[in-house]
Amino acid sequence: MPPAQTDTLLKWRSEFPILERKAGYLINNSLGAMPRKARQYLNDYADLWDTEGVVAWHSWLPMVAQTADLLGSILNAPPGTMTMHQNVSTLISVLISGLSFSGRRNKVVLTELNFPSVVYNWMAQRRNGARIEAVKSRDGGLNVETEDLLAAIDDETLVVSLDLVLFRSSGLVDVKPVIEKAHRHGALVVLDCYQATGAVPIDVRALGVDFLVGGSVKWLCGGPGAAYLYARQDLIPDFKPRMTGWFSDAHPFDFHFGDVEYAADAHRFMGGSPSVPALHAARAGYEIIREVGVAAIREKSLRQTSLLMALADEQGLKVNTPRAPHRRGNTVCVDFEGSEDACRRLIEQGFVVDWRPNGGIRISPHFYNSDSECRSIMEAIRELRRSGTLQKMPTGLRAH
Repeated sequence: MPPAQTDTLLKWRSEFPILERKAGYLINNSLGAMPRKARQYLNDYADLWDTEGVVAWHSWLPMVAQTADLLGSILNAPPGTMTMHQNVSTLISVLISGLSFSGRRNKVVLTELNFPSVVYNWMAQRRNGARIEAVKSRDGGLNVETEDLLAAIDDETLVVSLDLVLFRSSGLVDVKPVIEKAHRHGALVVLDCYQATGAVPIDVRALGVDFLVGGSVKWLCGGPGAAYLYARQDLIPDFKPRMTGWFSDAHPFDFHFGDVEYAADAHRFMGGSPSVPALHAARAGYEIIREVGVAAIREKSLRQTSLLMALADEQGLKVNTPRAPHRRGNTVCVDFEGSEDACRRLIEQGFVVDWRPNGGIRISPHFYNSDSECRSIMEAIRELRRSGTLQKMPTGLRAH
């Protein structure tokens, strides 16, 4: 593998102060490092509020569309097809509120590996008539097979809800053929890209996906409170969510009484007032990801995740991540006896990782991480295992 000196992306390390203080910040699948500019942008927010008071809204409100379109430039989304929100759970609820499960077409296809927050929202619709079909994993939870997803879709399918990258294993789902079959049967596809955006190249127009949701906490290095929704342009005019708010209206400052008059663009999914500080923070991460380029990030990730797997194999560790490059995201999950305790001790040593049941320690290098950091954490794991002191953690006690 190429030596770290040839890694041109390491020039970005200085933009992320936490990297100067940690032995290895390798938790990017959970919380990306804070860009230096995020503090500056948050100060700008505070200064504007302090100096302008309520007049600051004239600058803040346009930031919803500006921030959404900035992210849209990473996803190849046309202007006006994306909006920002506070979290994915609420965005899924907004989308569900525009659907009806009362007819023959009432089936929702998802997988048993989807993130629970989204699953809970769909499961709750069973009381409204939804039939849920959860596609099972054949390989013990690493991924789902494309043919199993295709087999689940029929003329009674209303929605297919998929995670592009699976949170527990970092499995990468092959969604293109699924989207194509769903459309042949008149079904919609909602794609959760929380674990993918900023790490895996996504082109919403090439995919033809109907709706896409995600958040900024992870690979986008945008912090919490800045979730996003993409809606396919031709679907927007006829999609009328019942979960709504005054900023979903075409003319919110008319304050008219009566039914909402939906905005012509993705603002109709916006609902109430935006989280303005989160928009300021998220912008810093989006700008860097766009400049670095997701294709370059992905190329480096495939190399570093291959390195981590090879080092895990040398120790005989269980790798709970798909091996094939085209079927994995940017995380490697390793497991062994005492792995949860090892995760806690790694954090004490300055490595920042996390642990998940049935997954193990999740190691997630980003474009600013070095090969030496990958080697160092695997060597630290080797030493902890050699020590003979790792213990099984009591049920309910989890490393963060």
